[in-house]
Amino acid sequence: MSTRRPDQLLLSIDCGTQSVRALLIDLHGHIVGKAQVHFDDYAAPHPGWLEHDVNGFWHATAEACQKLWAHHGHLRPALRGVAVTTQRGTVMPVDRQGQPLHPAISWLDQRAATRLPPIHPLWRAAFRALGVTDTIRYFQRQAEVNWIVEHHPEVWARTHKLLLLSGWLNWKLTGRYVDSIGSQVGYLPFDFRHQRWAARWDWKWQAMTIDPEQLPELLPVGAQLGEITAQAALDTGIPAGLPVMAAAADKACEVLGAGCIEPHVGGLSYGTTATINVTSKRYVEALPLVPPYPAALPEHYSSEVQIFRGYWMVRWFKEQFGHHERMAAEQAGIVPEALFDELVATVPPGSMGLMLQPYWSPGIRHPGPDAKGAIIGFGDVHTRAHVYRAILEGLAYALRDGRERIEKKTKVPITELRVSGGGSQSDAAMQLTADIFNLPVGRPHTFETSGLGAAIDSAVGLGLHADFATAVRSMTRVERVFEPIAAHADLYDALYGRVYRHMYDRLAPLYGEIQRITGYPKRD
Repeated sequence: MSTRRPDQLLLSIDCGTQSVRALLIDLHGHIVGKAQVHFDDYAAPHPGWLEHDVNGFWHATAEACQKLWAHHGHLRPALRGVAVTTQRGTVMPVDRQGQPLHPAISWLDQRAATRLPPIHPLWRAAFRALGVTDTIRYFQRQAEVNWIVEHHPEVWARTHKLLLLSGWLNWKLTGRYVDSIGSQVGYLPFDFRHQRWAARWDWKWQAMTIDPEQLPELLPVGAQLGEITAQAALDTGIPAGLPVMAAAADKACEVLGAGCIEPHVGGLSYGTTATINVTSKRYVEALPLVPPYPAALPEHYSSEVQIFRGYWMVRWFKEQFGHHERMAAEQAGIVPEALFDELVATVPPGSMGLMLQPYWSPGIRHPGPDAKGAIIGFGDVHTRAHVYRAILEGLAYALRDGRERIEKKTKVPITELRVSGGGSQSDAAMQLTADIFNLPVGRPHTFETSGLGAAIDSAVGLGLHADFATAVRSMTRVERVFEPIAAHADLYDALYGRVYRHMYDRLAPLYGEIQRITGYPKRD
C-alpha cells in the first residue's frame, strides 16, 4: 500500500458477496488506504435460498468508511469523488420512504417462481420458432420480482422501487433513485443491446410483473449520480456534497481495473463467480440469448462466460477439508493461502488423472439447468491435495471453454490474459492457468481491480484524466507475467481436449435423471 500523500484521491466502495471494502485510490492507481468489513450474516431460510438484511449492507458500508477514516482521516480533504461497485443481481424492494420491504435476495439464491405472467401468443410463437422457449421460462422463473408477486403480494403492493444493491447504496449516498447503466446485471427488463430500460413493446415487460415507474433512473458510466447527503456524511464520514459518480458492476470494474479494454485481451476473474470477459464496442452473445453485459466503459459491452460458483469452490474446500492448513496458518501468523499453494505443489499437473467439472450450481444454456458438479478418475493414490488441485484445474478448463466460445463469436483471438480477484494471489493458480490456456497470464499490480475500475470511472467522469485510454495507462499495470511451461501445456491440452470437453455431454443425461429421482434442483 502506498505511503504517498497525493492531493487528488478517489473513494471506491466495493460491496462484494463476502465483504465490503472502502478504498482510497490515487490517479496513478495506488491503493492509498483500505478498510474492509466481512459479511457473516447471510440467512438461508430454505435449501437453496440466500438472503441478507438490506440495511446490513449499508451498515457494513458505513462501518468500512469509518474504519478507513480512523486510519486515513487526514486524507479526506484530498477526496474528489466516490463511486460504488457491487455484486451483481442482488435485488431488494423498497417503499416510498426507501425502507426495505423484504430481505435482499442474493444473486446466489436459487428460489424460483412457479406462477408465471402470461406472454402474448405472438411472442410465444417466435420463441418456439427460435427454440428458446425453455430459456424464456427460465428467465421468468428466476426473476425475483415474479417470486415476490407470487409469494408476497402484500409486499409487492407496497413496492415503490425495485433496486439492485448498487441502486440501494447509491440511494443511501445521494437520496436519489438513480443507478449506473454499467451496474444493470440481473433479471430485469433491461435492453442490453441499447443499454437502457427495454422499450414498452419488449417481451420482458410481459415476462415479469413490474412497471417502468418501479425502476430507478439510469445514467451512463462516468456520469454524476448526485452528491453525498448530510445523512450519508453523518453515517459514513464521507464529506457532504462530494460527487457520487456512476461506475459499473464488480466484474465489469475488475475487467477495466485489470486494463482489459481491447478485445484480444481476456480478463479472468477469480472471485466468488469465476468469469472470462472481453471488452468490445460490438454486441456479441458468447452463448445464445445470454447477452453481453454493460462494460465499465461507456457504450461498450463485456462478453462473458461465467462459472457461477467459481472460487467459491476454493472457499468450500477450505471450510470442509482445509482445517489443518487454517489452524497451522493461524499459529504461524500467515495467511492460509500460502499453505494451500504448498498443498497444490505436492501434486503434479493433471492431478494424476483426477478431473473436475465445476458446475456446483446449474446454468442457463451451457451448462443447462440440470447441471451438477462432478469429479472423475479417482484412484487409491488420490488425496485431498489432488482434489484441491483438481478444483483449480477444473475452473481453468471451464474458463478455457469459455474463451473458445467467445473467440468463435467475436472472431478475435485472445492472445493475452489478465487475472484479477482474490484467487489471483495464488502463484499456483496463476501458473496452472497459463499452462491450461497456453498463454501468458498477467497479474495486475493490485488484486483490488474492482475498486480500481470504479476509481478509473470516477477519474474520467470528473475530468481528472482526459479519457479512458489515458486513465488506464496511468492507473493500471501488470506486476508479474506467468509464462506457460511447454510440457505442462501439452499435458493439459490433451486432458482438456480428450477428456474435459466430453464430460458435460456424457454426464448431462445422468444429471437429468438425478433431478427427476431426487427432485433437486426443484422445478416448476
